[in-house]
Amino acid sequence: MFSISTLTDVVRVPPKLFGESLRKAAITILREKYESMINPELGYVIMIMDTKVEKMGKIIAGDGGTYHRVEFTALTFYPKLQEIVRGEIVEITDFGAFVRIGATDALLHLSQIMDDYLKSDVKSGMILANQSGRSMKIGTMLRARITAVSLGKTAAMKVGITCRQPFLGADEWIEEEIKKAKSPPAPQAEKPKKAAEAK
Repeated sequence: MFSISTLTDVVRVPPKLFGESLRKAAITILREKYESMINPELGYVIMIMDTKVEKMGKIIAGDGGTYHRVEFTALTFYPKLQEIVRGEIVEITDFGAFVRIGATDALLHLSQIMDDYLKSDVKSGMILANQSGRSMKIGTMLRARITAVSLGKTAAMKVGITCRQPFLGADEWIEEEIKKAKSPPAPQAEKPKKAAEAK
């Protein structure tokens, strides 16, 4: 889930940035510190959007920089368990596919695609279903549910997804399911009447 978070911090503006506006210097420092970072509470910090800087800063003896309190907004991405997401397959592997969702790639394991025997063809970049004939390839757009989220202390976010539920999977599969759900049920053949019981 994407969100905009408001955070506070103290930034050190070095002498080399004294020629710039305080706001511009603070944004530069905050971007270097926060962007592409993974935070256990915020998830993946995509970008710093704006900041308010206290003009009155502090100077520490022996340090040429100035320290200022800042309040800033950041665009973040934190995948939530059970959330339905849209994504694009960006890589096919022997064990499944990696799907780009938001700011990270999620693992769609072969066992989580559908109830069918699946074969992964890494060379052609496809996953083929044996019985249904359905397939996925690099570039396929799909809907999935998040089933696992693990945030590492470093720049590592692991996300697991599934398509083994109704109205999940490749876009064309979902369209087929919707058509089936909307179409009236097929008329059932009348049962042959039982022969009259012998008197």
